[in-house]
Amino acid sequence: MLVVGFPAGAFQANCYLLASGAGRECVIVDPGEGATERIDEALREHHLTPAAVLATHGHLDHVASAATVADAHGIPVWIRLEDRPLLSDPLRGLGPQLAAALGPRTLAEPRRVSELGEGTLELAGLRIIVEHTPGHTPGSVVLLLGSTQGGQLALTGDTLFAGSIGRTDLPGGDGAAIMRSLRTTLLPLADDTVVLPGHGPNTTIGREKATNPFLGDGARGGIS
Repeated sequence: MLVVGFPAGAFQANCYLLASGAGRECVIVDPGEGATERIDEALREHHLTPAAVLATHGHLDHVASAATVADAHGIPVWIRLEDRPLLSDPLRGLGPQLAAALGPRTLAEPRRVSELGEGTLELAGLRIIVEHTPGHTPGSVVLLLGSTQGGQLALTGDTLFAGSIGRTDLPGGDGAAIMRSLRTTLLPLADDTVVLPGHGPNTTIGREKATNPFLGDGARGGIS
């Protein structure tokens, strides 16, 4: 499997391109602010053809370039219905302080939007399992893919980071919900599952179980 990832924009949100190999179709995950140039470079370098844009959630730093990328290639943006309003009204998902700091923002609605429900998606020759993980936002998801080298990849958006989890103090955030999502979706994954988060470096589920205070033994007993 080919995985290209890079941080983009002022918030350094990670964007990923995934394909079964060079010269194939790919999916683009979380194209945020300032991601289009790097996406175009990766498409040219690896001779990839975009098949879909996938959003792990609807916050501006993860979808600011979604419509631009999708419309340029005639492909849909897949997102949970709970977060779809954020595609065109990004300030709706931010608190008053962040909204004031960013100033007025509107985004064009992508020409094609598809509902990202739970279950399995077959896109670009990839089998992608979609798990609904509310908490950071109501429509947050984790995307699970089997690796051709064995093991599994988990694109966790802002649900899980190396050493931390996503904030829950923005509109639609829910601390109890994100803890349930961690317990039911991420804790059961194999320790060698590679985590590709929405911000920061890659990690593994085993490493996070051992070091992340939100996933450690003490935290597990308090998750309900």
